Amino acid sequence: MATRQSLITDARAQIKKINLYSVFKQFDDYWYPIIVGQVNDQHVRIVKFQGEFMWHTHEKEDEMLLVIRGHFSMELDDESISLSQGEFIIIPRGTMHKSIAEHEVEVLLFGPETTANTGNEQNNRTREIGEKR
Repeated sequence: MATRQSLITDARAQIKKINLYSVFKQFDDYWYPIIVGQVNDQHVRIVKFQGEFMWHTHEKEDEMLLVIRGHFSMELDDESISLSQGEFIIIPRGTMHKSIAEHEVEVLLFGPETTANTGNEQNNRTREIGEKR
């Protein structure tokens, strides 16, 4: 297993390619986003999850979730949207939502570097913004 620090890509480093499949193989933690790149003030993060996350909202940031492997449902207050490999969803700021995955899913997250993974909720799954693994 790689160290948490070795999984972080420094945005100021030389241009290089990132193989998401390879990086996903290097960790097993669920609900723990890893920063793998940065585009201007947007973080590119990857995360594995399984089970159910909590209801939350991001008051100031939109968030994009792209399924790399697996499938999950994005629950909104008035509907459930099923997402599979190669599909993405954009959650507008202020939208209450939660993810549910029956089986392990690998997801790429794209959003402002100020986006907390648990939005307006604080609990044992909350990670500090920019927290290094």
